[in-house]
Amino acid sequence: METLETRELRYFAAVAQELHFGRAAARLGIAQPPLSRAIQQLERRLGVRLLDRGPGGVALTEAGSVLKVEAGLALAAVEAAVRRTRRAAAPSRALRLATKAGASHELLRLLLEQTARALGADGIEVVLCEVGEQAGLLRSGAADVAIMHRPVDDLTGVETQDLLTEGQVAIVPSSHPLTSRDQVTLAEVSHLPDLPMARWPRLDGTYPDGPGPEVRTQSQLAQSVALGLALLVIPASSRAWQWPQHAAVPVVDAPEITTVLAWPAHTRPRALDAVREAAAEVVRRLRSDPAALVVPEDGAQG
Repeated sequence: METLETRELRYFAAVAQELHFGRAAARLGIAQPPLSRAIQQLERRLGVRLLDRGPGGVALTEAGSVLKVEAGLALAAVEAAVRRTRRAAAPSRALRLATKAGASHELLRLLLEQTARALGADGIEVVLCEVGEQAGLLRSGAADVAIMHRPVDDLTGVETQDLLTEGQVAIVPSSHPLTSRDQVTLAEVSHLPDLPMARWPRLDGTYPDGPGPEVRTQSQLAQSVALGLALLVIPASSRAWQWPQHAAVPVVDAPEITTVLAWPAHTRPRALDAVREAAAEVVRRLRSDPAALVVPEDGAQG
């Protein structure tokens, strides 16, 4: 079976992304002729044509499109292996936990308190990120564990431990008529002519169709709601970040969301067992005292 060198994958990935040998060579910091020879040699070794060459540049063949994806995954895995190996020998051995900024705030606070009892105050480092970024941080080795949500987050290639299952709320402007309601349905909040649903990117980065604004960060989202441009539906515990200009109304028929602790399936992050036991203790505490997760009415302001 043919094996590929990391150098060959880096060369091909650059050409596949630039679709131009000159630009790819400049990006790699090498001359164009050796880059062209390296790609030709790679095609001969694999026995397939990866690129269609023309006067204006190059285009990927079907085989080339496949290798572009596979090369990206392989190079990312190599980078993650280097990062994890170096971190294993680093003086600072804090475990890195990735979580969306503002999400599951009270749950995170309880988990950190419980983890500190086992690992000490410096035993865990919180990496705050935007929606959908936890999976990439785990795969790249930039985070060891993450707080994620099923079924909305990408849990491919990770193992999980359930923490909390809860309903969802609609976050609307505090001046909107819906704030007088005790509860609403998904149908009601999905088709408001004066307040469209904000559109989050899908896992592949594309946005669903609809009249609502496209948002990628929680600050964009918070401002859109405060200005009366959009509403959103989120897990009830995530309302901790809501502004005074926001109000939360329970959505009775929204799918339940399960918050999970997640880590790469092929590795055992440092201190994972201690964090998992801390998470289990938090779950036991919440089952005996659900009020421990209640967000104060004045909330946390963003």
